[in-house]
Amino acid sequence: MSPHPQNSHSKSSEIDHNHPHPSDPFAALKIRDFRLFAIGRILIFTSFQMQTIALGWEIYDRTGSALALGGVGLAQVTPMILLTLLAGHVADRHDRKNTILFAIFLSILCSLGLTAISYGKGSIAWVYVLLALIGIGRAFLKPASDAFIWQLIPIEMFANAATWNSSSFHLAAVVGPALGGLAIAILGNATGVYLFAALAAFLCFVAVATIPKRPVTYASEPISLKALSAGFKFVWHNQVILGSISLDLFAVLLGGATALLPIFAKDILQVGALELGFLQAAPSIGSLIMAVAIAHLPPFKRSGLAMLWSVVGFGIVTIIFGLSRWFWLSLLMLFFSGALDMISVVIRHTLVQIRTPEHLRGRVAAVNSVFISASNELGGFESGLAAAAFGPIIAVVGGGIGTIAVVLATLWLFPSLKNLGALADYREPDSELTEVQTSEV
Repeated sequence: MSPHPQNSHSKSSEIDHNHPHPSDPFAALKIRDFRLFAIGRILIFTSFQMQTIALGWEIYDRTGSALALGGVGLAQVTPMILLTLLAGHVADRHDRKNTILFAIFLSILCSLGLTAISYGKGSIAWVYVLLALIGIGRAFLKPASDAFIWQLIPIEMFANAATWNSSSFHLAAVVGPALGGLAIAILGNATGVYLFAALAAFLCFVAVATIPKRPVTYASEPISLKALSAGFKFVWHNQVILGSISLDLFAVLLGGATALLPIFAKDILQVGALELGFLQAAPSIGSLIMAVAIAHLPPFKRSGLAMLWSVVGFGIVTIIFGLSRWFWLSLLMLFFSGALDMISVVIRHTLVQIRTPEHLRGRVAAVNSVFISASNELGGFESGLAAAAFGPIIAVVGGGIGTIAVVLATLWLFPSLKNLGALADYREPDSELTEVQTSEV
């Protein structure tokens, strides 16, 4: 067993006396390195979102096949899942900043490759090859960036940073598709969108490259099945973390309705493409507004109950959305679904980072990313199957009921979750506890 590495956050807290107060709503954003990373995160996710819109438009336009369209997500998520253990190990053993830059550079090359294929009307098979390479890059990007970001700020700002970190994704989820769709409308094709995506990724590369390296002690274990699986075992032995990410996994798996929005827009609400765009953007807008509110409000005093009630609320608004026949009510419910989900996301991300020791951050982040990918991708698949079998209304309403049932099951399986207090009261496990936990891994 390697000695427990020095906690970089305690060191930063001792050195950086000029940091803004943690109660400042913009505390994390006032730290230069975090601000650069947040800008880079917005740029890279905007790149991904623009590219997704362009790929969907071009592949369906060229093939007319829904199966070919479904292969876009599958080609990217498969390597992300298969490489989870290895990516987490790399994030904990090697320089995280270099890993992030490598993943971004690979994304830039793939975007340029998609530009060339689109311009020359190349084989669709090559598109899937490049998508798989993008998936490989994202497999390493996620755990490395999730672990790297916490090296940039003192631990007392984790909750604030988690809020703005999640906001960056939702901002990109609103801006990226809008820019991609606008570019396709102006240019008349998807070729230029891939080029813009490459430019956004390049700017992200520059932003991250300018962040100075911090002294961090990385894990020294040689690669082995024991080392690779350490993240899973750590999560398994920490019931509060396991309960929180399991709650999110099954809630989104059952309660997500976004995959069925085109059906609801066309057949149930009987609205057009413009209104569909509003429906798709509503959850991200709700998330952004809630993120700003969380940043300005006092920290949650009972984080466990806040997370559980937010998921119950998510289930309720999902049920109302499924039953709604009025566009504006449906839009409002989707807005609330995003806002309530943001509460759960901020609490979960902060909890995972605070309770995970530095030398396991990459591997635990990799585990968390698998849960997120599984809930999003498999959730869309589950919604499609349920809609095909029972109809879209029963699928969504049943999913909302299932989400509430998941909360009840979580209370039974992980009763300690409801007793979770203010996240500011929690810290990484001390060295003695960490040794006990990691000696089992």
